[in-house]
Amino acid sequence: MSSAADGPQLVADPARRTGRTLLAGGVAQSYVDVADPRHLHFEYVRRMAAVVDLAAPPGVPVDALHLGGGALTLPRYVGATRPGSAQLVVERDPAVVELVRRELPAPPAGVRVVLADARDAVSAAPPAGYDLVLADVYRAARMPGHVATVEFAEQAARVLRPEGILLVNVTDLPPLAFTRARVATLRVAFAEVCLVADRRMLRGRRYGNVVLAAARRPGRLPVGRLAARVARDPVPGQVLHGPALDDFVGGAAPTTDAADAGVCRRPPG
Repeated sequence: MSSAADGPQLVADPARRTGRTLLAGGVAQSYVDVADPRHLHFEYVRRMAAVVDLAAPPGVPVDALHLGGGALTLPRYVGATRPGSAQLVVERDPAVVELVRRELPAPPAGVRVVLADARDAVSAAPPAGYDLVLADVYRAARMPGHVATVEFAEQAARVLRPEGILLVNVTDLPPLAFTRARVATLRVAFAEVCLVADRRMLRGRRYGNVVLAAARRPGRLPVGRLAARVARDPVPGQVLHGPALDDFVGGAAPTTDAADAGVCRRPPG
């Protein structure tokens, strides 16, 4: 196990013999079960995986772009549930890439990891090359502002196929002002957006993670099936879409490169 206090660390889960948590800057960045890639510890990852599961018929391979690699939790999951998928993982921290390569099982066939900035990688990608773009971009505990703007969302839409879906992990605190702005921002570039979160977050009772899903085509998001799926989770989630999402966003404005996007701190755990 890694023990460098000033760099990324992999820590064994005392409650699960095969579980490993990747810490960056002392903050839990991702979790992987070295024996079972289908085991997803964090509820927001299960919510992202639910969209992945519903995005295409079971077992059908997809082309996926992962922005933010961490311990490769979702690439491993996609590889296990959709064998033959072609997946490109973009990670900016070489220390994370080396630690994961050295101490965790190799990723599934079809997964390629590159060192790059997320926005640079999206801007350089060819158009209409992916079925899924999954963005979980943090520098230690903060989301960089340059991946939270209309211009970034437009680039993500450009690299998706017409039926493609973008997934974004957002961490936020009540009153969820950052999340409201992210939804408004995605709506500029995408025809359909929905939000998935812990019901307690939506009631302003806790901090945590919100998953945003965005599609280029209206009606593409599997909203009804997704709502049923996340409601059955051990940490029940709620989906906001359509008028309910309109009410949630309220008067929040989209963020552009010209504005100060700021950052959002990732809550601990």
